[in-house]
Amino acid sequence: MANAATETLEVVLEARSITKIFPGVIANENVNLKLNKGEILALLGENGAGKTTLMNILYGLYHQDSGEIYVHGQPVRIKSPSDSIAMGIGMVHQHFQLVPVMTVAENIALGNERMRRGRLDLASVRQRILELSKRYGLDVDPDAYVKDLSVGQQQRVEIIKALYKNASILILDEPTAVLTPQEADELFVVLRELKQQGTSIIFITHKLREVFAVADRIMVLRRGKVVGETTPDQATRESLAEMMVGRAVILQVEKQTREPGAPVLVVEELTVDDDRGHQVVNGVSFAVCAGEVLGIAGVQGNGQSELVEALTGLRAVKGGRVSVLGNNLSGALPRRIFEAEVGHVPEDRQEHGLVLSYSVADNLVLNRYYQPPFAKGIVLNQEHILENAEKRIKEYDIRTPGPEVPVATLSGGNKQKVIIARELSRPLKLLIAAQPTRGVDVGSIEFIHQQIINERDSGTAVLLVSAELDEIMALSDRIAVMYKGKIVAVLPAASATREQLGLLMAGSDAPLIEPAGVKHEHLAPGETH
Repeated sequence: MANAATETLEVVLEARSITKIFPGVIANENVNLKLNKGEILALLGENGAGKTTLMNILYGLYHQDSGEIYVHGQPVRIKSPSDSIAMGIGMVHQHFQLVPVMTVAENIALGNERMRRGRLDLASVRQRILELSKRYGLDVDPDAYVKDLSVGQQQRVEIIKALYKNASILILDEPTAVLTPQEADELFVVLRELKQQGTSIIFITHKLREVFAVADRIMVLRRGKVVGETTPDQATRESLAEMMVGRAVILQVEKQTREPGAPVLVVEELTVDDDRGHQVVNGVSFAVCAGEVLGIAGVQGNGQSELVEALTGLRAVKGGRVSVLGNNLSGALPRRIFEAEVGHVPEDRQEHGLVLSYSVADNLVLNRYYQPPFAKGIVLNQEHILENAEKRIKEYDIRTPGPEVPVATLSGGNKQKVIIARELSRPLKLLIAAQPTRGVDVGSIEFIHQQIINERDSGTAVLLVSAELDEIMALSDRIAVMYKGKIVAVLPAASATREQLGLLMAGSDAPLIEPAGVKHEHLAPGETH
């Protein structure tokens, strides 16, 4: 019976024997893919497995070297995105293609302008947005300015934009990479509604939990080839991780209980403004001790990003004090903070973590290129820079054709490994890691988590800021919850629950809890009863 049911499915999109080769890299090799009407197909694979390349071919951004594409059973040649759009294929990219200073309606009208009596007809665009929003439960205001929308709302605008162009096939590339858990759950509701109304969806993700939440079928790519196909009912997180990586992956973080040492980072009554001059960190106080991980949990947009930027010299401190081992670093420049043996894994690796046009080797010494042995006076020692790169590439399993290629050519996970390698390959007193595994595949997540625990076990104080609640709970010794710019609770990770943390993240009242295992005098003001 199951076979008979399968045979009645309508295939809306098919790729046959797709091969795409870039210089030195086979991105896709004889890849076959089928997407059925009203189906959510999850596409899994490590960074660099060829997922995005395949989707870019289906959307007309690349052209395959060999192979064929069929839409509704008919062979097609997709030369550009306009071809794919005309065939009913829409794509929502990981990095949104929106103009912040324009309204939702104006963004959606771009490239689809309708004129009425010689003027742009925004009224009909607004009406169509409202119809689509109501039909699919997207809750999008056509008159809102994009710059005022949350990341989750901006993603809904991107989906509306594709539906506005009559897309019946949606490609979502890492759609939850920049979403909070709550926004991801809301997206899944939207995807199920789209599926219910006949839209077919390809969903690229690294997060195994999401596959089981939303997918009907799962396809796994590894090193450019299809290595397996299954369903959520037939798979486990462990089996999918092994298919993706090619080996067994430890999904549970293994760490021993440790007694924390003396305070390393002490933050007292810190206040910080955002780019608009609004105070978004409101008198925050906490301490991080040697040999512990303090995780900061919270829905994104509650001041965590500005807090990290202030601690690392990327944003001005309006008030309060920041000290590392007793040294006042309030408002210090990034170089002084770096020289105080503070490592920083930034939230945005593209903007604050790497110089994309520089080589892998140069990025690996980006914050100490001026120090021996990498320089003598004003002259760089290229031999030592390359030796360092070769060592770190091997030690941190950075997958790159060589140390001299631009770091921009690496996959997201390997870019992140470059940052991890640079920051952790020197003695540290404090590591500040913000969203360290955002947009990173399961194999790289395992590796990065282990490096963070290794730092903690070596006596480094670790401040971890993450929107991933599972990550916070797995790595932290204590968890501080941030809401509307304030620390509203500090809890021992061993006894914290997802439900308890979720309520605190949503603003439920709760007293500050003094964490077990940390002596009272180690706490900064605000962490007492």
